Amino acid sequence: MLAELRPGQSVELLKELHILTREGRLNQDSRRKLKQVYHLYQFIEPLLADAAQDGHAPLLADHGAGKSYLGFILYDLFFKQLGRGEIYGIEWRAELVQRSRELAARLGFARMHFLDMSVADASAAAQLPERFDIVTALHACDTATDDAIAFGLAKQARAMVLVPCCQAEVAASLRQNKALQLSRTPLAELWRDPIHTREMGSQITNVLRCLHLEASGYQVTVTELVGWEHSLKNELILARWTGARKRSAAERLTAILDEFGLRQALGARFGVS
Repeated sequence: MLAELRPGQSVELLKELHILTREGRLNQDSRRKLKQVYHLYQFIEPLLADAAQDGHAPLLADHGAGKSYLGFILYDLFFKQLGRGEIYGIEWRAELVQRSRELAARLGFARMHFLDMSVADASAAAQLPERFDIVTALHACDTATDDAIAFGLAKQARAMVLVPCCQAEVAASLRQNKALQLSRTPLAELWRDPIHTREMGSQITNVLRCLHLEASGYQVTVTELVGWEHSLKNELILARWTGARKRSAAERLTAILDEFGLRQALGARFGVS
């Protein structure tokens, strides 16, 4: 058994996911991917354990699931032994959904379900449960992370685990209003150059997401998923429902939208009329 594998991890599953070679070995790329998923598992496992108390069957939705590395490893390490609970993988690429369904059938992972749809369409999908305990979105690109948050709010999720990816919407708005902002405030120098516009747009987007979650009743922690050597998109947003809706977060969210001229374009997305 490889030292990198967690206790109870199915070697056959990792071979099927092409994380292990047929000979049961790890290459550099697969070691990076496995380390990232395991690190994320360390954050999700306590949330699942909490949701599974008193015999409850936890429900988890994994948005932008891709090849469902995360979902399969969560099922293998937690749900399989627990004997209850279900995972729903949501992915818009039909071929990946079909491949995941076939793999789950081969492995006997009967409580895994895969749906061919966008994150945005998932909230209204009749085949999904009315509530979920945990919502994850690992590297869901651009506005898909916001759609995952909207899904979590609609489904009254007890926790959300988000690793945002590329984000272009805020950067585009900053770029459009750049001349006006440069004449209005010296702070616009922070996004005058294109590379800074992109970075600033990403930073603002994630700050707005955190404030939106806090204003909606979640306690939010922001941390690093793995070291920079593994991924440049490694900001982890962890939100846990407390029911305490922070008025100050809502006020600061609105103020930031106004300060950067984003309210008209993005206000509705973040609950600001």
